[in-house]
Order: sequence, then structure tokens, then C-alpha cells
Amino acid sequence: MNQSHSRSSAPALPSLVRAACFVATALLFGTADAYTVKPGDTLYRLAQLHGTTVAELIRLNSLTSTTLEVGQTLRLPGVSTATANASVPGTVPSRISGVTVNAPATLRMGDAFILRLSGPGAAQATVRFPSEAGEDVRLPGERLTPIPAGNEFIVLGRVVLGKNTPVVYEIQVGQDVLQGRIPVTGLPQPLQRLNLPPRIASKLEDPARKAEDAAVEQAYARRTAQAWSRPFQPAAAVRARSSAFGQPRTYVANGPVAYHYGTDYLAPAGTTVMAVNDGTVVVAGMYPVRGGLVVIDHGAGLTSLYFHQRAVTVKVGQKVTRGQKVGEVGSTGLSTGAHLHLEMRVRGEGTDPAGWMNRLWPK
Repeated sequence: MNQSHSRSSAPALPSLVRAACFVATALLFGTADAYTVKPGDTLYRLAQLHGTTVAELIRLNSLTSTTLEVGQTLRLPGVSTATANASVPGTVPSRISGVTVNAPATLRMGDAFILRLSGPGAAQATVRFPSEAGEDVRLPGERLTPIPAGNEFIVLGRVVLGKNTPVVYEIQVGQDVLQGRIPVTGLPQPLQRLNLPPRIASKLEDPARKAEDAAVEQAYARRTAQAWSRPFQPAAAVRARSSAFGQPRTYVANGPVAYHYGTDYLAPAGTTVMAVNDGTVVVAGMYPVRGGLVVIDHGAGLTSLYFHQRAVTVKVGQKVTRGQKVGEVGSTGLSTGAHLHLEMRVRGEGTDPAGWMNRLWPK
């Protein structure tokens, strides 16, 4: 029996019965809608973006493997045609001109975070953070274009170290403007007094430091398309830390207090240093303060930096992939022992690397 004959010979389903079947399906599987797989999509990525698990996506779609094909249609739990009414757990929703904005309920100093925009007008929205005015940040109040991510749009934000006032965000859709506030808590840590020996501390005054700082500032200013599609991974196969992110410290006796913009990982010299995710190498070489340095532009205003390496194994302009070797742990530059200093910078400002590891986006 062909399919056409099968359809024509079947009795019509009364509307009430069809409605009952729809309700029963919704109760069984939860609200769901069709999603078309795009290049770079993975089950992990989709699970993270839509507040579910890989196992649930496999169950909901009766998948036999985790491999996805571009153009494949998936059912996503918790996503309906009325996406603009959706709320993400752990966030506070607000609405403007048909756009739902989900923002974190609270933040800490040094956090990276995302604003989620959904609804018909999300693609036309722009975002800025007015609270950056008066802060020691690069390009304060920069107007940002949300990034497509599945059935929603995302804007990457960060809380500057030393900030304890609320983050204020502003969403504009056409002539309409929505402003929201996110409270910020501190990151209390004891002051670390390094008191570096003169031969090490003298590198802070090295004339070549000016060119070094200019090179990283140029990297921070890049605004390229998002290059990654998988969760971030550790930069080295070690866990021991010598200095935590955000720790206030002095480098010489009675010197000024500065924050530690990355995390230090203790590792034997020669330990492989790996790219935390896909991107383009924009700085690679030996410098007086950061030592053997690699900077990777991941797009979306995000850069990762790897300090104090004894060897750099990549070149400027090279495309690297997640887990690829970029160098070796060492003790070059402003360093007194073998370790890796890792930074994750959002539009030039340091964020806690731990907030990125094993995640596609920070929470």
C-alpha cells in the first residue's frame, strides 16, 4: 500500500482528538519545538544553550549516536514557538518590543556572563553596559551586537575586578530601550606580597615592555566572529594552583596593589600547554614581563593568554584547534618558578578561567 493511499483511506481525526493527542504528547515530553542543526552545533552545545542534557536530547529524538548532520531537525525540550516567553533557570527575565532578555540574578567580581535574547526582534537588538562609564575598562559603554546561538542571541559580558556596584545593561530595539541591573558581590582574598628579587622585578622597567603591552592591547581590541563550537578545556593537564584568580598582590615591597588577572597552575618545565579552544594566534613570542607568550583570539571579544612558557610552538596568524599544543611550561618573564599563567579576557578585561572550563559559555 503506498503512502498516498494510506493517507486517503484513513478516517479524518476529529479536532478534539487531535488536541487531546497534542496535550498528551506535551505532558509526556515537555514543551518542544523543531530546531534545524547548523554548522558547529553539537549535542553538548545545544544542551547547554537550552538548559537540558545530552541524554534528554538523545531520548527526545530517539538518536542512536551523538553525531549531528547539518540540516538535521531536532526536538528541543523547553523551547516553544513562543520563545520570547521563555525563562532560563538562574536568570531574571525582562521584555522589550517582543524580545525576552534573560540576565543573571547575581554576579561576582571577575565573572564572565551572558545575556540571552530571544523572540522575533532579538536579531535587531543592540546591547551596551552603561555602568562601565567611569570604570577602568577599555571602550566603556561599547555598543555590542548579539551573537546567534541556536534559537536565541547572546551577548558576552564581564564584571571588572575591583567592581562592587551593580552591572547595568541596556537593550535597544528600534526606538525602545530597556535597562536592567545585576547586583555584584565581592571576591574577598588576602593580599599576596611577592617581594620579587631585584633581577626579576627589574623586568617591570624593561624598555621593551611598552611594545609588549601594545601587542596585547591590540589583541584585546579585536572583534571577530565566534570561532569555537565546543566547551573550553584546561590549558594543561595539571590541577595544582599557586595563585588564584583575582588575588590582590604586590610585586615589590611597598609597591602598588594590583589584581591577578589570571590563574597560575604549577607544572614541571616542559609540560605541554594547549589551546583552551579554537581560534587564531594573534601574539606569539618572548617578552620581558609575560615571558613566552601566546594570545589566541576566539572571537566574540574573547581572548586567552598563556604566560611564562619556555617554548612557543605556534606562529602569529596560525589557526589552532581545541587541545592543540601551543607551547611548553617554563619560568620566563616575571616568574620565579615553572608554572603556567592562564588568562581569559572578555573585551580586554580579566575573567575567572574556572568559569569557562568544560562549558561552551560561562554561566
